[in-house]
Amino acid sequence: MWFHHKISAVVLLVLVGIYDARATIQVGDKFPVLDKRTLAGGSVPETTGKITLIDFWASWCAPCKVSFPIYAQLHTSYYARGLIIVAVSADENRAAFDAFIRKAAPPFTALRDTGHELASIVKVPAMPTCYLLSRDGRVRFVHQGFHGAATEDQIRREIDSLLAEPSPSP
Repeated sequence: MWFHHKISAVVLLVLVGIYDARATIQVGDKFPVLDKRTLAGGSVPETTGKITLIDFWASWCAPCKVSFPIYAQLHTSYYARGLIIVAVSADENRAAFDAFIRKAAPPFTALRDTGHELASIVKVPAMPTCYLLSRDGRVRFVHQGFHGAATEDQIRREIDSLLAEPSPSP
């Protein structure tokens, strides 16, 4: 009897693990609404009808530090054409977030996920991870990690392809 209970517990844990893996926001999914009640550090930009890059990062993350200047260049290149970049920090320490933002001085929106609510809903797999959304708010591309010029080139191609798509009808 004990053996059967142990097997049942293992099967349950495996099923819960499978469910959790499938609950992650994936390509094709609608991205959750950016909620100004849980994101601190600035105003949540309007993203409706815009190509949106949402990047999850942290001040202690070395690849995140490399990504910010690249995202600044992407912002400069594409903002006028409809790209919105929102960098969402996982920093628990507000002082670390503030110091990073002061030093990086991003031209795009950088917010702090104060209770890790958005990151929990999305189930962010690693720092950094960025989600590139089409105008209808659906995830079209996901980049886990940041690999310098290779990631930048790939994201630029993806943004260009999204900008070439017709705007959805209202």
